Amino acid sequence: MPTFEFTAIDRNGETRSGTLASRDSEAARRSLTGRGLVATRISATAGTRSSGRPIKMSDTALALITRQLATLVTVAPIEEALRTLTEQSESKKQREVLSRVHTGVVEGLRLSEAMARLGPAFPSTYRAMVAAGESSGSLPQILERLADLLEKQQEMRSKITSALIYPIVLAVVALCVIVALMTFVVPKVVEQFDTSGQQLPWLTNAMIAISHVMLDWGWAIALWIAGALALSAWLLSQTGPRLAFDGALLRLPIAGRLLRNVEAAGLARSLATMIASGLPIPDALKLAAQTTSNTVVRAAVCDMTVAVHEGSGLSSAMRRARVFPPLLVNLAASGESGGKLEPMLDRAADYLERDFRTATSIALSLLEPAIIVIMGGIVCLVILSILLPILQINTLSF
Repeated sequence: MPTFEFTAIDRNGETRSGTLASRDSEAARRSLTGRGLVATRISATAGTRSSGRPIKMSDTALALITRQLATLVTVAPIEEALRTLTEQSESKKQREVLSRVHTGVVEGLRLSEAMARLGPAFPSTYRAMVAAGESSGSLPQILERLADLLEKQQEMRSKITSALIYPIVLAVVALCVIVALMTFVVPKVVEQFDTSGQQLPWLTNAMIAISHVMLDWGWAIALWIAGALALSAWLLSQTGPRLAFDGALLRLPIAGRLLRNVEAAGLARSLATMIASGLPIPDALKLAAQTTSNTVVRAAVCDMTVAVHEGSGLSSAMRRARVFPPLLVNLAASGESGGKLEPMLDRAADYLERDFRTATSIALSLLEPAIIVIMGGIVCLVILSILLPILQINTLSF
């Protein structure tokens, strides 16, 4: 959003100057008029005196700041609340963010405008909800809902990450053991068999061949894998391949349903919070589209935005998109007909998140023993390929 420098006269006839973020100069002038200021000069600028370098905060830090700010603004003015948070913050990055927001508020900017000056530190959806709360006079309540939303999103991400850590570590360790056996143990044993001149079993010959390939061409295989990963990353950065890939993910038998539930839950939770903030549904959908990671779902939400803007109901637009779970569509329809869209969207998000947690816990409980069985089977084959010639020698000696 563009930033404008202004000079204005307040109700006491004193000159005020500062900066504000706005869509254009006319919108900036209207914003100043709404604050009781008469603009005498408004000019666009590439930056502001205190904007500095852009800062990106982690989701955890943003959720913590929001929760603390929501608590403080109920008992103190916003300027004092920001100053208190700045003084008590132990993180240098958070302290810098809060200090710059505080400076903007002191200069006369609204909280959402001061946040806009920091760029990626506060996402556009976040600033839009703050601006809606300021316009409706319900900023403390909106900050509380924002804090709840961010904490639930962070909780979901943490559960997914913690659930995947053990299987990934287990698979990596097992793979390292197999590579070590094939590149260090098998070649040493082969030297002993070569001196004996005996006929080796087919399994042993196969393992020796694999070992030779890993030793002689391991670097080429590693380069090929790295090249394939780089090519895949480049293809996924292109619109067409990414749409095809995301669509294929949604069509997977089990994982596709789980992914659809996660995306739908996040959309429902964001929509409920933004609607409670007072944002119109088309605006809420436009902002919610930015929070979805799957490009197919994002395109569907954009189509829904157009449909709702043209007069369609939210549930009807969801049904035509054909990417959202029936549960979400039905609860949205019930909420629209009963005038309780926000709580029904929240309830849908709760159901979908609960279903995702249950399914992932079951899947991961099966995945861990599956990894152990598969990797253990491979290790057994390697050991058996070594033991068979030894047993063969012992048999011949008798």
